[in-house]
Amino acid sequence: MKCLLTCLVLIVSLEVSAQWGDETMGDKPAFKDRIFVGGGIGGGFSSSQDFFSISPIIGYKLSERVVPGLSLMYRYTNNKFNTPAISTSDYGISPFVRYMVGGGFFLHAEYEYMNYEYPITPTETQRKGFGSFLAGGGFFQPIGRRAGFFATALYNFSYQSNSIIYPYSSPLIFRFGITAGF
Repeated sequence: MKCLLTCLVLIVSLEVSAQWGDETMGDKPAFKDRIFVGGGIGGGFSSSQDFFSISPIIGYKLSERVVPGLSLMYRYTNNKFNTPAISTSDYGISPFVRYMVGGGFFLHAEYEYMNYEYPITPTETQRKGFGSFLAGGGFFQPIGRRAGFFATALYNFSYQSNSIIYPYSSPLIFRFGITAGF
């Protein structure tokens, strides 16, 4: 899977010729020209756990450099370490803002609220809400005039390393995805 992702990134990087993201917006761009959508999907399979996640995003180019938006998240997990296996679902919402530094690089900050479901016994689950402040940076690589690939590295400033129940196993969060204007 890592090899496939690496190859995809290299192919995308080599075939890009447009500069979406470094263009000027002009005097009065249309509302639809400022909106972008995208997101990511993820998954993983192992002998102890399987998961699938989807996270659509929508954003608005407020200016050439400032881009606020909203991300939704859903994650399904099948924990096989219990007998019988126990499935959980997490969901969340994250308002964010990106500041385009230049050359495809951006700064990113967001507040994430996640409703996290976790096993408490081999047959029961419980839910808990978590709020997290995330910040970091990323890179946007155009794939034509109105689309692009992004990679983001964030630090969770609300991370609780001493908590037994927490939706993240590390304060570092890495995201990859594709955005497209319409």
